[in-house]
Amino acid sequence: MADWKNKLYFGDNLDILREHVADESVDLIYLDPPFNSNATYNVLFREASGEGSAAQIHAFDDTWHWSIETELAYREVVTNGPRRLADLLQAMRSFLGRNDMMAYLTMMAQHMSELRRVLKPTGSIYLHCDPTASHYLKSLMDAVFGAANYINEITWKRYAVHSIAGTGFNNIADVLLFYAADRQRATFNKVYEAVEEGNLEKDFPHVEPETNRRFQHVALEQSSNRSSAGQARVIGDRTVTSTLGWRWSQETFDQRIAENPYVIYWTRNGRPRYKLYADEYQGTPVGNIWTDVPYLSAGDAERLGYPTQKPEALLERIIQASSNEGDVVLDPFCGCGTAVAVAERLGRRWMGIDITHLAISLMKYRLHNTFGDDLAYDVVGAPQDVASARALAQESAHDGRYQFEYWALGLVDARPGHDRRKGADAGVDGYVNFFDDDSGKAKSVLVQVKSGHVQRGVIATLKGDMEREKAEMGLLVTLEPPTKPMVDEALEAGFYVPEHFPDRQYPARADRDHRGVAGRQRPGRAAPRPSGRADVPPRRAPPALGGQQAADAVGTGVAGFAARHSRAGGNPE
Repeated sequence: MADWKNKLYFGDNLDILREHVADESVDLIYLDPPFNSNATYNVLFREASGEGSAAQIHAFDDTWHWSIETELAYREVVTNGPRRLADLLQAMRSFLGRNDMMAYLTMMAQHMSELRRVLKPTGSIYLHCDPTASHYLKSLMDAVFGAANYINEITWKRYAVHSIAGTGFNNIADVLLFYAADRQRATFNKVYEAVEEGNLEKDFPHVEPETNRRFQHVALEQSSNRSSAGQARVIGDRTVTSTLGWRWSQETFDQRIAENPYVIYWTRNGRPRYKLYADEYQGTPVGNIWTDVPYLSAGDAERLGYPTQKPEALLERIIQASSNEGDVVLDPFCGCGTAVAVAERLGRRWMGIDITHLAISLMKYRLHNTFGDDLAYDVVGAPQDVASARALAQESAHDGRYQFEYWALGLVDARPGHDRRKGADAGVDGYVNFFDDDSGKAKSVLVQVKSGHVQRGVIATLKGDMEREKAEMGLLVTLEPPTKPMVDEALEAGFYVPEHFPDRQYPARADRDHRGVAGRQRPGRAAPRPSGRADVPPRRAPPALGGQQAADAVGTGVAGFAARHSRAGGNPE
């Protein structure tokens, strides 16, 4: 893999796995497939004829419900999949019936077969799930990877205990199912739970006067070593016999004392113990109950606003334990890209897959903010010219997923401004916050995306939306070229004049070819955004670019058109 390049894939992960990922090419797989544990258990198991279930299960609304596609997937696994998996899936269907849970398990069975194919013989897989389906998923993984290759069921305490409503205990934990392609060959690096700084003096209460090192002392005699009971050990100038048994042989005593003459601690009654030093202590070996990895609270700086985001500390533990530098990490449901970001930070190679442009744009933004402009990777499946952008727009108009809009917002580094499931957007498709003073309060650019025909009235509407939202600037991203009346209407909006830079004005000029909006993006680089520093004014407004002109200029089919609203004064010349 000398020519390896990290990749983000946009598209259906099953198709991408089959078309782009080679056999036995991945060292570590982490997946956290969408699953709504907040839905009631009865709704998950309601038969396909039950009304209202899909609407109540948000994660299932787009993907996990029994349909003709699910039936075809089920038949594919049963006819072409491994025998054990086919038998298990048929038994599950007989037991569960045709419902959302069975649709979810059918999808997972399909994916597990492909993930087993791409995993190296030394590789491992971690499936992140919740207790609602973990018992079924464990059976699926037994069928695909083999029960002998099961390593751990890890419990991660995700939430703090809160007040109990109804019957039963609070569900405050997630489950991670840890399997290997071959348990005897799997990569595994032991990880430790470090001593907290505040507990250092408590856990290592003694100070060695000769070296000033903190230590605790540990027993050298223990009944579990009965084979050496009654034997003597020569320890320095003393000879000591143990009735229990010795932890160390005479050779080990001699070696340790030669390396460190202070390593033995003598109790008041003359029994030897050995010193465990704070500066050499790696910590307590981590077990399968993880309570030391905190969940992300609303105020965490790490939080991006993605509903299923996991803390980096969780992925750091997994990646450090089951891979080495240079290994390939795959996340086929990568969402906001935590696994990808941590893999990059830890020196691993990586692949991330997601079916939404919202997630791809968020990952590009995250990687850019964390690692800067020099991070190189490919984005596969995103539009690269006018034709592919138009195809995405047509596709989006039919499937209701708004993928074109999310992709276009990503070009200007904007965040989505609303939840499509909650109704109309009130003219706000996205927004960009920026700072151009030292008040600490962000100003905003309101963003609208249009994939269809555009005319002068669109600019007038944008100006009204800016007034209502109190946005300093407005940006219209269009698939079709802007018309001359649109340019004229935008110029009438005036200038944005930064309060702390009154000598600078930023008009939207449609007659200047500055290769705007996409900012000369290359694959794997986030679009430029207004400055985050108080002492630097926002850069010039992007001009209008349309259709083939934009494609020729920056390799994308989306045109950018900016209307700057003059809240601070100024008129066009």
